[in-house]
Amino acid sequence: MVWDAFIAIYLFLAGLGAGAFVLGALTNWAKKPAARMKRIAFIIAPVAVAVGTLVLVIDAKAGFANPLRFFMLVSNLNSVMAWGVIILSVFLAVSIVDLVLLLVKKRTPKALDIAGMVLAVCVAAYTGVLLGDAGLAFPLWNMAVLPVLFVVSAASTGIAAVLLATRLAAPEEAGALPLLSKAGLVLPVLELVLVAVLLGVTAGTSGSGAAAGAASVASLVSGAYAVPFWLGFVGVGLVLPFALELAAHRGARAPKAAAAAGDAAPGAGPEGSAVAAPGSGKALALVGEAGVLVGGFMLRYLVIMAALAVAFA
Repeated sequence: MVWDAFIAIYLFLAGLGAGAFVLGALTNWAKKPAARMKRIAFIIAPVAVAVGTLVLVIDAKAGFANPLRFFMLVSNLNSVMAWGVIILSVFLAVSIVDLVLLLVKKRTPKALDIAGMVLAVCVAAYTGVLLGDAGLAFPLWNMAVLPVLFVVSAASTGIAAVLLATRLAAPEEAGALPLLSKAGLVLPVLELVLVAVLLGVTAGTSGSGAAAGAASVASLVSGAYAVPFWLGFVGVGLVLPFALELAAHRGARAPKAAAAAGDAAPGAGPEGSAVAAPGSGKALALVGEAGVLVGGFMLRYLVIMAALAVAFA
């Protein structure tokens, strides 16, 4: 298997699908009806992970010529790939069962949803472990940081994908989970912190990996991949969605504050208050969610492409 830009598609789709499933399961505790949001999430989850897994098989070159090779992996439980096959297979089975139950208009058992959530976190973490397993050869693929970073990014991209589809197909359900607006503020900051930690740890690599680690960080911060890193990942993927979510958060507070002020002032009314165009908030939200998806893919693309191998003597 060659680690190139193509494998970034698998890492992105697997994380997105895992994050989407978790969001779908969380709608069980929504304060408002969110049946269509749950259906959207449970459609996105298995489709994204299945397509991503197909990409992984294609990238392995021998996948179609010798498909039994992947099933034989399960016999070697000391292999990271073996555990990946198991986790992906079980997750797909659980997510498909949940989806079928929804499509025949039956409630999904909460126990099955919870099991799927645990498996989804494992799928998201595995995408980082898969790279981290080669961390000795590639300092940028740090086993301690990368799985956590990819789990956080999976949450962001999964939420963004489900919300984007929900705003288009069932906009009245987009606000069913109030915690999502807070997640839109917390996750980009957490992701940026984790990326900073990853770069710091990589730059501080000692011994034979010091040169490769420093060169990988330099290529991202100021070298060949600086533009996609700062513009595509940081700018479009983190800063833009955070800024739009913050503006929406403050915009939602403004009418309440104006109403409170109007009630306090004798004779005051809503006539003088500014009202935003009805579609402007939705359009900006869609832009923000699209930005998250761009950033999620760019993160994986850059982590793969900027990783330089240690030159062992």
